[in-house]
Order: sequence, then structure tokens, then C-alpha cells
Amino acid sequence: MGKRRTAREMAVQMLYQLDLGGSSLPQVFTSFDFAAFDAGQRRQPKAEQAFAYAQQLVRGTLEHREAIDELIRGQADNWRLERMPAVDRNILRLAVYEMLHERDVPKLVVVDEAIELAKKYGSEHSGKFVNGLLDGLLKAHRFPGSLK
Repeated sequence: MGKRRTAREMAVQMLYQLDLGGSSLPQVFTSFDFAAFDAGQRRQPKAEQAFAYAQQLVRGTLEHREAIDELIRGQADNWRLERMPAVDRNILRLAVYEMLHERDVPKLVVVDEAIELAKKYGSEHSGKFVNGLLDGLLKAHRFPGSLK
């Protein structure tokens, strides 16, 4: 698994914890469990690099959450953001953050990665839901950076 994919997985887990757990950002960062990401070794350099990037993604997503949530709400026909499954909601937030602010990552890569995260961590319908919403956003809005 590449560094960015690992970082996205870490970021989704942290965003989920922040969304539901009521923990502070410093608490989430200091208590994050690397066990699933370091193959049983103590914080491999790859996991450390991924964690640093994950922290950047989490901070950015939180910093821009209001605007991100508005974009999601505008695209989510018949779905209130608060009623979406928490995993799906946080995968969408992360993906929209990347589409808006991570200009070196092609938008279609962001969508593909979000779908894979949804399939891995969400319900059996999460992949389709995330795909549909992000595809709609790509068609309705112009995001900086390249599409492919």
C-alpha cells in the first residue's frame, strides 16, 4: 500500500474519531494506533511519513469543513449530511478537501481512492453512494488541478 493511501486510511479513521468521539485533535493525534499500518513493527518510516501526511489531511479537512459540508449538502439529494453514515460522511469530507486543496493529486484518483475507502470501511452500498456523490460534484463544479 502506498504512502498516500495509507495516509488516507489513517485520516478517515481520525476524522471518524473526531466526528463521533468528542476527542480533541491533539488527543486523536497522540493516541493514534499504528498497529494496523506498521506490520507489527514500531512506527516504520513509511508509517511515520503517512501519518504526517494524514495529519495534514485531517487539519485541512477540519479547517475547511464548513465549505466542504456545504458542497456535500448541495450535491446530496434527499440526504441530510447529519443522517449519512459517519464513515461515508468523513470519506466524502476527505475527498472533497483533496479535490479542493491538494492540487497535485488528480481528481479521478481522489474519487477512486474514496470509493476504495468506502468499500473497505463502509457498508455494502457505501462505494456506490460515495462514487455517485463525488461524480456529481465533479460534473457540477470546477476544481483546481488536473482531472486525470
